[in-house]
Amino acid sequence: MAKIKAGQQAPQFELSDAKGKLQTLAELLGDWTVIFFYPKDMTPTCTVEACEFSAAVGDFKKLKAAVIGISPDDSASHSKFIKAHGLKMTLLADVPGPRGTPPVCKAYGVWGTKSMYGKTYKGVIRTTFLLDREGVIRNRWEVTRVKGHVEEVIAAIREAQLSG
Repeated sequence: MAKIKAGQQAPQFELSDAKGKLQTLAELLGDWTVIFFYPKDMTPTCTVEACEFSAAVGDFKKLKAAVIGISPDDSASHSKFIKAHGLKMTLLADVPGPRGTPPVCKAYGVWGTKSMYGKTYKGVIRTTFLLDREGVIRNRWEVTRVKGHVEEVIAAIREAQLSG
């Protein structure tokens, strides 16, 4: 699967949010849009990541940036996740198709082979994208450490705004 890189147009999508309402990328685009792909609701690392993005939503709003999380979980799972942790951003459900692959994760190149305890499997490779208002990817991060990642994304938005 080819990885989507900075400078490329972000693949369009239509996914359900936590309330079951269909959302398109075109509808969600702001001046800046942060999309973070994560493996699973309610797991320790994904919860830390989502809570850190949620805690910084005010900072993102000041920078005119929307924050969207996408995982293969369904809308009901996202709804529970939002309620359990008071999350303040949109979560979208990229439910796997008949072949077991979430289509938007595949389109963004974040669905791949992972390894845990010597066992390999297919899953979401934790990745964040920064898009400009035209939907062009300005930054792409494969996230190996959640701690400090949100600050890195905020710094990238500030830098992009300064450079025009």
